[in-house]
Amino acid sequence: MTPLDRLRARLADVGAPLCLGVDPHPDQLPDELPRGVGGVESFARGLIEAAAEHVVAVKINVAFFEAWGSAGWAALERVRADVPAALICVLDAKRGDIGSTAERYAAGLFGTLGADAVTLSPYLGEDAIQPFLDYPDRIIYVLARTSNPSAERLQGLDVGGEPLHLATARWVSETWRDGRVGLVVGATAPVEMERLRAAVPGPAFLVPGVGAQAGDLGAAVRSCHGAWAPGIVSVSRGIAGASAGGDWREAAAAAASELRVRMQEVVLDSEASAAHVAPMGGS
Repeated sequence: MTPLDRLRARLADVGAPLCLGVDPHPDQLPDELPRGVGGVESFARGLIEAAAEHVVAVKINVAFFEAWGSAGWAALERVRADVPAALICVLDAKRGDIGSTAERYAAGLFGTLGADAVTLSPYLGEDAIQPFLDYPDRIIYVLARTSNPSAERLQGLDVGGEPLHLATARWVSETWRDGRVGLVVGATAPVEMERLRAAVPGPAFLVPGVGAQAGDLGAAVRSCHGAWAPGIVSVSRGIAGASAGGDWREAAAAAASELRVRMQEVVLDSEASAAHVAPMGGS
């Protein structure tokens, strides 16, 4: 099965597009763990084990491992290997460089680490993205409207009468139409997210910003899926920060379970609304 096939199958089992974000900052580890690379690895592996039954994907931010040098890369390899085969593994690296360099980035992320998906910057254009697409069946999420506070400074710039993030989304949608290339669209900008979904119905969205960033969970779940591929909604601190005590694993599992239920409720409400509209002439 391709990663997209596995994602569809997992969504059918879980009933919610919940993705576990793994961003293990050493200053935010549970009290019982050391503040070094060993604690970071233990926390990441414990989170995956605790939340796995409730999620469809795991998004690992590679910066929290790269910071430790060679020991961090070795830990990243072990953490990636811990992701159950049924779950999609996204390596959140936000790479973007000229073609020859992009080819080596792709070799590391897709080849050596065996990621199912990666995040990429659109700024250098197609030749920075194509080397990743040379790996059959892998998924790419291109940054469009991110969840950080200053995103609008550049992503909102006017480009031919529309904001840059919308122009980026249209470019992605028009250039790659097989479902393998999606968009990163933050839940902290729900109005922009819904406008993007209306403008580009095809690509999947990877939606960060739900949880500690207080993004709109309902809008995220309603907007993440595209016509060409299913999307995912990533939660990091909302699960990882559930407890700093000795019960952190149990607390993370409970937080993931609660988020799964809340997302399932949004899905059911959306399906019920669609069923109600259809007899009145909707589709």
